[in-house]
Amino acid sequence: MSESTQWMRAIIVDSWGGPEHLRETDLPRPAPGPCEILVRVHAAGVNATDWKQRASGGLGLWEDPPAVGWDVSGTVEDVGVGVTLFQEGDHVFGMPRFPHQAGAYAQYVTAPARHFARKPPNIDHIQAAALPLVSLTAWQALFDTAHLQPGHRVLIHAAAGGFGHIAVQIAKTRGAHVIGTARRDKHAFLRGLGADELIDYTTTDFTTAVQDVDVVLDTIGGDYGTRSLSVLRAGGTLVSLVSPADDALKPHAATLGIRAGFMLVEPDHATLTAIADLAATGRLRPTIKTVLPLSQAAKAHSLGETGRTTGKIVLNVE
Repeated sequence: MSESTQWMRAIIVDSWGGPEHLRETDLPRPAPGPCEILVRVHAAGVNATDWKQRASGGLGLWEDPPAVGWDVSGTVEDVGVGVTLFQEGDHVFGMPRFPHQAGAYAQYVTAPARHFARKPPNIDHIQAAALPLVSLTAWQALFDTAHLQPGHRVLIHAAAGGFGHIAVQIAKTRGAHVIGTARRDKHAFLRGLGADELIDYTTTDFTTAVQDVDVVLDTIGGDYGTRSLSVLRAGGTLVSLVSPADDALKPHAATLGIRAGFMLVEPDHATLTAIADLAATGRLRPTIKTVLPLSQAAKAHSLGETGRTTGKIVLNVE
């Protein structure tokens, strides 16, 4: 490798398994290709898919070395040929390359320009880094997949988590009636975000507490998908965000007049811009549970894997 190669700090997986296999190392700084931008990362969001893929070996889409993360907020450092959306110095946030490797837990990242949008001016990079993956997932699940309409009844499992608390807010922007499952000590937090009904899953079986639901977002998996079918009305939609194996629910759901299946989020500049508008007008605000330096990515994963966090975990790359 040339002596002139520029380097950056990044987090990689040295062996598939637990968070102890996350390691900080030096990697060559990437350069933007055609239609790509180089972003100097200020903050990187931590998501459940990060630690699930770290533990399982990913989706077969990781490169060598496996570099972790997708959510970023930062400053455009360079632009590739053909880019017109951004210029050097622009503040952007995005979910680059998902589900292919992006390597967002790093000082720099490259990706197609349209995998980013301009950062909302009223929030900082830590807050912006908490938004892309969870917000895009909620938007695409609720609006593009389930065709949510005003007045629809939406059940969101694990409503206080990193994804759930964002999904609650996005559903409310469409005028939905939002029902969430969460521990009782998190109910006040969720009511503050607009949730209409809350179920303490530690004491109450949600299948006995709610009926005639139009949309269910399942972030838990296991038997939650099958059980959720019983609370949906005919014509309703169950969106699984856990595993492609949940597509096995489709035939049984169809006999009940319900649409069901697994959804994988996609990068989308137009939707990111709409999400930025929601954040800029105060209708969407991420709750940040913990901010850690890049070097403590393993601790961030360990905290996330407890399943007890309220809101998001973010790595401060600066």
